[in-house]
Amino acid sequence: MGLFFDVLSAVNNPNQQASVGQLGSLLSSVQQVSQQTGLDAGTTQNVISALGGALRPVLQQQSSEMGSSQLAGMLGQLAGGGNPLGGMLGQTAGGNPLGGMLGQAATAAMGGGMGGGMGGGMGAALQSLIPAQMQQQVAQAVAQKTGLNPTMVQSMLPMLIPVVLGFLNLGANKPGVPGGGGNPLLSAFLDSDRDGDTDLGDVMKFATRFLNPSR
Repeated sequence: MGLFFDVLSAVNNPNQQASVGQLGSLLSSVQQVSQQTGLDAGTTQNVISALGGALRPVLQQQSSEMGSSQLAGMLGQLAGGGNPLGGMLGQTAGGNPLGGMLGQAATAAMGGGMGGGMGGGMGAALQSLIPAQMQQQVAQAVAQKTGLNPTMVQSMLPMLIPVVLGFLNLGANKPGVPGGGGNPLLSAFLDSDRDGDTDLGDVMKFATRFLNPSR
């Protein structure tokens, strides 16, 4: 539960981006991915776990090259500032940040990278953070871990990577809060020396229980 405690800490910290509503919106996005792809909840959770594990060294490399503050700032831009994913994907009437983009994202081709299934600005921004070659490496790693077809995994990346970035951005400070652009949740994800403490599938599972205690 290591990383989930950091999520709860962010939810309870009025200076950080996280809120119960944003956490619920991200979980709704994951649920919509399951519906769009036909995967059951357990398989989707395994994909999130594998994706987090595959993205972690990529983000660690980016942090090493550009600095942790710049990486945190880039995640904040991709996650729409105070509204995780809102700036990238827009809000539907139902409040689900993935909205109608899921159908487009699901058609992304294996060789086309994330830009092919997204709006130009968002696709370009994500391509900058995670270049096409890294995307394919991530897709292969997730496919190997989950047993899913690599082409299917590649088509899911435009849907799931924004969700992962949205989770990680929950720890960012709100605009105008003194102390700069630090993100302790992102730091915990990147710096932990135990993979079990950074399992985003577990974060999703515990967040679901937190928001739905009767289940």
